[in-house]
Amino acid sequence: MNHLAIIMDGNGRWAINRKKPRVFGHKEGAQVAKKIINDCVNRKIPYLTLYTFSKENWSRPPKEVDTLMNLLSTMLESELDNMLRNNIRFNVVGKIEDLPRKTREFTLKSIEMTKNNTGLVLTLALSYGGRQEIIDAINSMINCREKIINEEILKNHLYCPELPDPDLIIRTAGEYRLSNFLLWQSAYAEIYTSSKNWPEFGEEDLEKALDEYERRNRTFGKVQ
Repeated sequence: MNHLAIIMDGNGRWAINRKKPRVFGHKEGAQVAKKIINDCVNRKIPYLTLYTFSKENWSRPPKEVDTLMNLLSTMLESELDNMLRNNIRFNVVGKIEDLPRKTREFTLKSIEMTKNNTGLVLTLALSYGGRQEIIDAINSMINCREKIINEEILKNHLYCPELPDPDLIIRTAGEYRLSNFLLWQSAYAEIYTSSKNWPEFGEEDLEKALDEYERRNRTFGKVQ
């Protein structure tokens, strides 16, 4: 396993099922994310990408969006020492310029402070949309006056061309769609779905997903 990506779905539903506000689910989900990140460090997985906030999420109620941005800022501030201690390199894919000033500052600080770390590359997809990424890559190629377009050239114009394609995408909450996540990069990714909402997802569930991945036969379109 080189690159694991996770669509962390079901925070709000988990909270509503417990007659709690949706923001309660997001806070619980953040704690689960911390545990899964540490588990990936222990498993020596090189790359982990978490779908944290999509472009579409900006259309949610303003109070919920504000809470999510404040939660992200708080988590980045409190977890910076942990990332440095565990040799984690922090990365973001998406439109950082869309983030509120405080959140953007914490994001950029975390990227800068961990840029020389050599362990797990932790990428958060923030204000991210797969279609928008492809459109931005096309506009970048136009601006660079690329004369011949192929897969390698297009990849080099994506937000983070240095990231390898994901090997496995886990989605929680029993959903079976990519929801505009890493559309170009996921061409040959294996997809695993869990019926559990994200706040219920634990290390044993991660192990189950990784075991399932190891049993799959990846042919990449070839005959074996």
